[in-house]
Amino acid sequence: MTAGRHTPDPREARTPAEFLARLQALKDWSGLTYRELSARAEAGGDVLPRSTVANMLARATLPREELLTAFVRACGVPPAELEEWRTVRTELAGRGAYGAAEASLDECPETAGPTGAPDTAESSGTPDTARTSEAPETVEPVGPPPSWPGRETGAPPPEATSGTSSRIRRALVATVAVAGLVLAGVSVVALLRDGGTGPAGQPPRTVTAVAPAAGDVRIRVAGTDFCLAERRGTRTGQVHQVPCAESDFPLYSLATVGTGRWRIVSDHPDFGPGCSGIPSGGRIPDSAYEDSECGDPSRVEAFALEPYGTPGGPVRGYRIVPVGSATPGTCVTVVGDREAAWARLAQAPCTPDGAGQLFSFDRRD
Repeated sequence: MTAGRHTPDPREARTPAEFLARLQALKDWSGLTYRELSARAEAGGDVLPRSTVANMLARATLPREELLTAFVRACGVPPAELEEWRTVRTELAGRGAYGAAEASLDECPETAGPTGAPDTAESSGTPDTARTSEAPETVEPVGPPPSWPGRETGAPPPEATSGTSSRIRRALVATVAVAGLVLAGVSVVALLRDGGTGPAGQPPRTVTAVAPAAGDVRIRVAGTDFCLAERRGTRTGQVHQVPCAESDFPLYSLATVGTGRWRIVSDHPDFGPGCSGIPSGGRIPDSAYEDSECGDPSRVEAFALEPYGTPGGPVRGYRIVPVGSATPGTCVTVVGDREAAWARLAQAPCTPDGAGQLFSFDRRD
């Protein structure tokens, strides 16, 4: 990176793959989700569908110039540096070796709506008809997770990019789905730590608990009539507590992504399936808990659901603990006025009493 420069420098790229790596670095630098990038582009008069951004970053071929311009501008790059991105892209495209690959990219419906994203976005977990997350986990890869529920009835199947990879992906999806059903039907003896951050030297507490089951759920703030939801008419994906009777926006489900790890899958009526998570790897201590596309490597999207209760007594609820957060010892927490509707959720230090940090996963019909 050039001295005095804060954004990634495209002039260091020698190949299209290196150029795309710097585009990903630029997104990470911006700290914005796909949804926020789309909203910023729209506010500036550009068209930048979220699925298109995911497609662009998942490929190793050059994006079209208008797509590059909209993306770089939305990331907050100054006009002078925007010209550098355009110039480097033009130079790489002019070498001729990637003309066919770039033409292939142009066949993708860049302005596709929620049902028009091609299968190649699956590697970023963001086709709008059935977003999956096959990108590596934040800390430790656990293999491709299952296809999330929520594909619209009658929606065209994604375009296959490789027959072999599609068959492998289908086999892995089936394997993980069976594992989820097994977990759903058994009781487990779970390690219960008093808030996960109990007094030093205090031994772990154990209780017999039924593990949260894979499938459709309503996530309730334990002991209250509040459930988790987003605010209608917003694009941020911020999750709040709302009266459970109003908590159908979006719908949630649980999916297993490895032993003791879960994804909380959101099915949004406008944006399609996604994942709940913590942005920026949890580096910001009070990072918002929000819904966005699955598979963004900058987000924490895997969680441990830790039971909490008194020794020998019933489980009062489950902590939602970000796995691999850069801020350890944190739990998803209702912050602000916990007695009020629309209090938001964020990453915060786990507390011994579990106040605002306990949830139940009620089955949803």
